[in-house]
Amino acid sequence: MLRIGVDVGGSFTDFVLIDTQKAEFRFFKVASTPHDPSTAIAEGVKEMLRIFDADPAQVGFFGHGTTVATNMIIERRGVATGLLTTRGFRDVLAIGRQTRPGLFDYSVVKPPALVERYRRVEVTERLNARGDVLEEIDLEQAAEAVRVLGESGVESVAISFLHSYRNPEHEQRAKEIVQRLMPDTYVSISSDVLPEFREYERTSTTVLNAYVGPPMKNYLARLEERIKKVGIPVEPLTVHSNGGLLSLKSVEELPVLTCLSGPAAGVVGAAAVGGAAGFGDLITFDVGGTSTDVSLIEKGRAKFTPNRLVAGYPAKVPMVDIHVIGAGGGSIAHVDDARGLKVGPRSAGAVPGPVAYGKGGTDPTLTDANIYLRRLNPVALLEGRMPIDRERAEAAIKERIAVPLGISVDEAAYGMLQIATANMSRAIRAISTEHGHDLAQFTLMAFGGAGPLHASEVARECGIPRVLVPIEPGTMCARGALVSNISRDFVRTQLAVANADTWATVRDAAEKLRLEGKEWLEGERIEPEHRRFVLSLDTRYVGQSHDIVVELEDVSANGLRAFQNAFHQAHLSQYGYAIDDVEVEIVNVRLKAIGIVPNAALMAPAKGESLESALIDSRSVYFGPAEGWLDTRIYRRSKLPIGEAVSGPVIIEEMSSTTVVHPGQKAQLDEFGNIIVD
Repeated sequence: MLRIGVDVGGSFTDFVLIDTQKAEFRFFKVASTPHDPSTAIAEGVKEMLRIFDADPAQVGFFGHGTTVATNMIIERRGVATGLLTTRGFRDVLAIGRQTRPGLFDYSVVKPPALVERYRRVEVTERLNARGDVLEEIDLEQAAEAVRVLGESGVESVAISFLHSYRNPEHEQRAKEIVQRLMPDTYVSISSDVLPEFREYERTSTTVLNAYVGPPMKNYLARLEERIKKVGIPVEPLTVHSNGGLLSLKSVEELPVLTCLSGPAAGVVGAAAVGGAAGFGDLITFDVGGTSTDVSLIEKGRAKFTPNRLVAGYPAKVPMVDIHVIGAGGGSIAHVDDARGLKVGPRSAGAVPGPVAYGKGGTDPTLTDANIYLRRLNPVALLEGRMPIDRERAEAAIKERIAVPLGISVDEAAYGMLQIATANMSRAIRAISTEHGHDLAQFTLMAFGGAGPLHASEVARECGIPRVLVPIEPGTMCARGALVSNISRDFVRTQLAVANADTWATVRDAAEKLRLEGKEWLEGERIEPEHRRFVLSLDTRYVGQSHDIVVELEDVSANGLRAFQNAFHQAHLSQYGYAIDDVEVEIVNVRLKAIGIVPNAALMAPAKGESLESALIDSRSVYFGPAEGWLDTRIYRRSKLPIGEAVSGPVIIEEMSSTTVVHPGQKAQLDEFGNIIVD
């Protein structure tokens, strides 16, 4: 059987093909098509199958990570959306939490509400915090509100009523009215999207879901049709933000779950590859064309968060905890008004791309700096498939950076790398040392097309003792799609002090969630023997406003004491103290429903040859003002021998990435072909 994993990035679309019977791995990469990502996916899959002489009818699994929803939110390209809300709550989106994104920087402003005020319409209805009806929904007024939205030209409607997480009846009746009066309109209700308390976050998440719903539905339909035309018989699955997989039907209903799709797949793949190589404590360092994504894996497990901002908008859905900054290969360098050199967050992306690609780019990027300094192949990338023009890169850096600053081109290009290294290192410290983790105990796992280019310098800057570079690191997010399970998170708000009286209510909520998860897994066609359920509680000390997630192993009557002890220990670990004599409050009950997907290993024992056969070139490479231009050996990764160390300066090239080993550093391949840089 063949298994295909795909990841759509800002600059490139990556592919991994595994033949499970032969244990063969194939890697491929094409330029992304931002106007319609499904085009690059279909054309890339077709070309990959042709090159590797593989039969599309033998494909038994197709998983893909996508940034379609995220990019639509960032670029505000979603559809015209309306909001039906409880009378008196029209301005929840505008008021938010009454906080400024930059406390001391008045130039930083909150993003505008995705629903204009004239498209936010109130409906007479009211529930109390227990879900009891205080005022029945006025159906005639609701119908009139829907007509108003229809006349305003909306293509999608979000419905978020006060306390509907306790009782969804009013939202469901409003949804029926929308479907009757506007049958072609996409409808999203908060009791389906996020049935938990906190009005602003629940409304924001529901609006995001409605905002990207129609375009995402169209994209998935095109993807499914094009994959079928290639001859692949299985339905594509999509990685969502918690690292699991969803069917197309589930993504159509809840596209907001995919806001961190591709990066989450990378973390899942990194945990699998790092664990197999014997490294359980990792800092993942994923540098693509547009951004750098970093995450912390401890004892083989990724960290998760139930809250994050997507382009400044709250999306309260469980996600892999990933810190993202605007620093990637396509990040544009410029000189600001104060004659300071800046790199990013604006990116050249796939179109027009870096100057050296010759596709119309005029602004120097991080990739151009690496090409000029000859860290990247100055002739061609992608094993010769992409010609490179180093002279164009040099001219752009000289004109836009070196001349305005009065420095040499060498200094300008290296300065661009130094600034990027500082930004990337700051992101790593934000998820590690700022949370009490000692970076000396971790390994930096570098992937993405540009991760291995910068990893050695970033590790040295952060005090991380070693770097691990997996095989074809530019395709790690695509590989992650191959080890993800089908999963979805369910939640119910509890808001009760944990004691013997309320514990029965927790058990009842857990059982209802289990039934809901079972029904969903049945709809995903998961057999009973492949179903798993993980229960957890969002908890805090009474009086706190922040929560800690504690996994719940025992929901029997005897499980209360074990849960309380687990919470105190988790609070001590995260915040450095525990208060045993303060009552614990249960905020939400959560359940992750998992469908185990049989998958092949992501690594096979490496073969390798010899250093002599792996040596393909030698060129002068710039390593900074102290070392200058040094004669550097260039190796083909696939031919490097196992366990034989090489001392820097060395550059190791492969199809999807380039690894730089600096003077004073050593690198060698382990038994699985991972590069370990000490």
